[in-house]
Amino acid sequence: MFLNNLKKNFENKKILILGFGKEGKDSYLVLRKLFPKKILGIADQNENVKCPISNVKKIKYHLGKDYLLSIKDYDVIIKSPGISFKSLLRPDLGKITSQTEIFFDNCPGKIVGITGTKGKGTTASIVCKILKAGGVKAHLIGNIGKPVLNFLFSTTPEDVYVYELSSHQLYNLKKSPHIAVFLNLFADHLDYYKNFEDYANAKTNIALHQKKDDYLVYNIQDKIVKKISKKSKAKKIPIKGEYYKLNREAAIAVAKIFKIDSKIIEKTIKNFKTSFHRLELFGVFKEITFYNDSAATIPEATMAAIQTLGNKIETIILGGSNKNVNFEKLTKKILQSKIKTLILFPSTGEKIWREIIKLRRGLTPAQLPKHFFIDNMQDAIKLSYQHTKKGKICLLSPASASFGIFKNYKERGNLFKKYVKYYGSK
Repeated sequence: MFLNNLKKNFENKKILILGFGKEGKDSYLVLRKLFPKKILGIADQNENVKCPISNVKKIKYHLGKDYLLSIKDYDVIIKSPGISFKSLLRPDLGKITSQTEIFFDNCPGKIVGITGTKGKGTTASIVCKILKAGGVKAHLIGNIGKPVLNFLFSTTPEDVYVYELSSHQLYNLKKSPHIAVFLNLFADHLDYYKNFEDYANAKTNIALHQKKDDYLVYNIQDKIVKKISKKSKAKKIPIKGEYYKLNREAAIAVAKIFKIDSKIIEKTIKNFKTSFHRLELFGVFKEITFYNDSAATIPEATMAAIQTLGNKIETIILGGSNKNVNFEKLTKKILQSKIKTLILFPSTGEKIWREIIKLRRGLTPAQLPKHFFIDNMQDAIKLSYQHTKKGKICLLSPASASFGIFKNYKERGNLFKKYVKYYGSK
């Protein structure tokens, strides 16, 4: 068992699990196996969290609005990714760790870490499928896969872990993966970080601590990623490709490091199905083609979708919750396209329309796209059918996060498909 060092390091320390979602519960279960008699702290803003094991005598809860005040009473804090460092009121960073850091410190197998503002989940999925097809004992973990700590009870040096790494998981990380993949870097999560530089610094950790016998697969076309790559001591493998092709190029580069046969690589990529909600061709209804790109939560992803689908897009559904991003480039792209109808969710829908008004110089009112402000998916789809001609495309690609009206981007995409199908059968 490769958790002996963890057990030794945490044996005489007071441990707090900060954030009790999916990852926090996994941390609890692992710690409870290691320390059946230890009192463990659980802190969460939600006052109704429940422990997966009923032995509440060995738990000390810190719940509600003041849950962060409990940090000062513990020696080790295992922080969940969803809790921002900027909310922790200048904590002692030395006592804050994470599942990611614990896994990196204790995993005997190889780690393939994959990050980027967009595309990391798809890339991780392709990489894992190729490696498995090539006979590698590969596991998909992280945001898209399973929580990681339980793997340490059964891991071996032959295991390979394909780890989708968000900026939240990389923040404060002091080790880098043996093989790192860095796809792109755009402004995102600026509600979580102090500024873009803070966000970029978190992403940098995927390559910053690499050694000479490690590998860095990176997007040479992204100026910021290219600059960050120079900080790595690893063997560098530059890749190129359009937004939706970059995932494939990165996967091929990783597969070649493992010496996977080219025929296996080609076959696996050919059979790989695009993830739901990522430029997903949902279908043709009433001779209108509907694409679900709900996972496009930043302007760059929506711009890539417009570039990919071209002039057949007549209607686009945009907007969502605000993450302090700039929409100027996106609105320029829209005005240069053949898009005729904008259906806009709050609150960034209003922001996008203001940018279009600002950039409309030289255009008559008749040349501007029609726009509709709505606050539910049902109305959005009704309008889509009314204002999209036969043979054209209606695209859901919000360029914004989903929170506020929707639980997450998956719910947003599923509601899009539900009402497209419903009104398409009328």
